[in-house]
Amino acid sequence: MKTVFVKPEEAPRSWYLIDAEGKSLGRVAAKVAYILRGKNKPFYTPHQEIGDYVVIINADKVAVTGAKRENKMYYHHTGFPGGLRGQTYQALSDRHPGMPLEIAIRGMLPKGPLGRKLNKNVKIYAGSSHPHAAQQPIALEL
Repeated sequence: MKTVFVKPEEAPRSWYLIDAEGKSLGRVAAKVAYILRGKNKPFYTPHQEIGDYVVIINADKVAVTGAKRENKMYYHHTGFPGGLRGQTYQALSDRHPGMPLEIAIRGMLPKGPLGRKLNKNVKIYAGSSHPHAAQQPIALEL
C-alpha cells in the first residue's frame, strides 16, 4: 500500500474560533496545538504544515486552578550573567493578557522551524472582538 502525502499548499485549511472564557488554560492550549498540527485531519503528517488556523478570543478570562494565579512563575533569561528574571501569572497576564496562553501553546508545538511556522497560525485576542470575520471562522466548543 502506498503512503499518500498531501502537499501543504493543496491541503484544505479552515479557520476556527475558540472562546477561552472560563475554560482551563491547559485544555485550551492542548486543543489549539492539536488543531495547529493538523492531527484532526485524516492525512496528518508529522513533518508537514497542514493544520488549520485558530482565533482565540477572551484570552484574558481563561481559568487557572488553585493558587496558580499568585504562585505560577514564568522565567526568562536576559543573556547577561545573573540575568534570570521571573514574574507571576498575575503580573504577566496584567501586562500581556494573552501571553500565558501563547506560552502554553508554544510549549506544546514542535521545536524548530516547523513549530515557529505553526505558531504563526494562531491569533490570540484578550477581548471578545477580532479582525478575522472575513475568514468566517467556525466556532469550536471545548
